Amino acid sequence: MEGKFKIEIIVPENIVFSDETEVVILPSYEGDMGILKNHIPIITFLRPGVIKVKKIDENYENFFVEDGIIEFYNNNLSVLSSKAINTKNLSKDYLENLNKLTQEKIRLNSLTDEDRYKLNHKLDIIKSLSL
Repeated sequence: MEGKFKIEIIVPENIVFSDETEVVILPSYEGDMGILKNHIPIITFLRPGVIKVKKIDENYENFFVEDGIIEFYNNNLSVLSSKAINTKNLSKDYLENLNKLTQEKIRLNSLTDEDRYKLNHKLDIIKSLSL
């Protein structure tokens, strides 16, 4: 059990995932970030992307997030997001609809550069999940 730490992925409605893990890869604005046991305490924002959680059986569980914030402290990782969906549960229709809605938002003239960056990155992730 050494090298393991607790992770919880939480959305407003419920806890999407709760388990122990050895490594988590997160899509932060600073770039993809790996978290291991005894990582320094950190709080950071998530950009649209996929959270990769290495399970005890050595397989990965992947979750699509559009945004969020993480806190790692005392070997506990909390991921708070408005939406976190296991990639196994993403349907083609859901991704196509999300792609369409995101493209419509990008066409708005009132977007800030930050919003445009987030939406373009979200489109890239949606395309990669659609493959």
